[in-house]
Amino acid sequence: MPLYEHVFISRQDLSNAQAEGLVEHFGTVLSDNGGKVVDSEYWGVKTMAFKINKNRKGHYAFLRTDAPATAVQEMERLMRLHDDVMRVLTIRVDEHAEGPSIQMQKRDEREGRRERRN
Repeated sequence: MPLYEHVFISRQDLSNAQAEGLVEHFGTVLSDNGGKVVDSEYWGVKTMAFKINKNRKGHYAFLRTDAPATAVQEMERLMRLHDDVMRVLTIRVDEHAEGPSIQMQKRDEREGRRERRN
């Protein structure tokens, strides 16, 4: 089955538990349609570059999935209809990266990759 990575932003006035509940909800939508969630991460509340629906911040969540295209289309359709979800991005990948995403790595580990120029 194809591999996908999904990032979605939900409204800032949700609690952390409600935002993490959305990850579980959309994971069950995938599993009901023949797919599975390989990994999921809740990135927390982050400030956006511009306002979306009068919101300056949003709860970010990340999913790595292994699902057929029909299951992904159904999940995206339900995300777009859900009142709490503001934006959705889905990318098909050849393989999933090992370990946590770049957002979840410690800042110290990321700074070791490149030197800052003064």
